[in-house]
Amino acid sequence: MRPQSRSPSELRNMFGRNLRILAAEYQSITDLSRRLGINRTQLNRYLAGESFPRPDVLARICAFFSVDARILLEPVESIGPARTPEASDYLRAFMGPEAHDVSEDIFPSGFYRFSRRSFLQAGQFVSGLVLASRRGSGTFVRGLEAKSAMRAQGLPIDKRTREFRGYVFEVDDGIATTVSRVHGMTASFNFLSRVNSFENNFWVGYVARTIRESAGTSRVTRLVYEHLGTDVGKVLATARTAGICGIEVLPPFHQRLLQLDDPFR
Repeated sequence: MRPQSRSPSELRNMFGRNLRILAAEYQSITDLSRRLGINRTQLNRYLAGESFPRPDVLARICAFFSVDARILLEPVESIGPARTPEASDYLRAFMGPEAHDVSEDIFPSGFYRFSRRSFLQAGQFVSGLVLASRRGSGTFVRGLEAKSAMRAQGLPIDKRTREFRGYVFEVDDGIATTVSRVHGMTASFNFLSRVNSFENNFWVGYVARTIRESAGTSRVTRLVYEHLGTDVGKVLATARTAGICGIEVLPPFHQRLLQLDDPFR
């Protein structure tokens, strides 16, 4: 559909609707306006469909949410991600939505609790939260690195630096994700396969981080995901214990799936 077929008010309303959907994942409009570098009052005007952003501001918004300028014209659910490697013609048939449209049955949306050994502190573990969501035909994860883990590496603990995002695609016998912090500061590859459990809500696999080999440190370890869905109580309880922790903090079934007495191969 050509842009001139829509009235200015229709374009504003469509943009406002799409922006509200994209903004729903963030804690507050104040937090989002800070991340975008846009005045909160002006951002509220965009959300309400009262005004358009300037071209440079629109480009900033599109880049931040990994969409394109079609958010002025089409529902964001039909647009999908933009400017991602898997969206290119070269890779689409190998790792893009055409080959790997991850269904809700395979990997449901919602919050997940994850557990793994710490890469930094021997004998310690990391527990945290990840949110899985759909945008268009793509499946994505995002979360925040634990403040304690960031401090242990001498890194800033602001939310922007702690945030990580990843793209999920289906592979034989499970799903895989490529995950990165902002501007590719660090990255990891994750593989997860569903395991039998009472509620069928556990996945186990491994995570490999992108660092050079060095003596005394590991780069690959087992990883457990537990689907919490939208259970606020479980999500908040997990958030309170997120970070570097001892084995006693991990739920018994997480400990069992991590196979603590069996070295990872």
